[in-house]
Amino acid sequence: QVQLVESGGGLVQAGGSLRLSCAVSGSIFSINSMAWYRQAPGKQRESVATITNDGGTGYAYSVKGRFTISRDNAKNTVYLQMNNLKPEDTSIYYCNAAVGRGIAYWGQGTQVTVSS
Repeated sequence: QVQLVESGGGLVQAGGSLRLSCAVSGSIFSINSMAWYRQAPGKQRESVATITNDGGTGYAYSVKGRFTISRDNAKNTVYLQMNNLKPEDTSIYYCNAAVGRGIAYWGQGTQVTVSS
């Protein structure tokens, strides 16, 4: 089992920045990759950024150049630095841990609201 707890969401004006954190606990050794997803009202959940165990990263086209995913293994925490936020970034952001065999764990989500 893996437990994920997100924090750092909030209300910010367009052009501002936020840093989301995801604290990871449990069977950390079983995790293959970590990711941030988001889901806006009435829309499907979408992948925003991914980081693998060897540090490789990937980003959705809509956030590339503005968002950065990183990890601190000593603190068992994954971060999402979000800069130059836009109103269309408004969503609930979820932390995800993939352990293979199609199994993934999710956090409870944190709300990010960007005002214009």
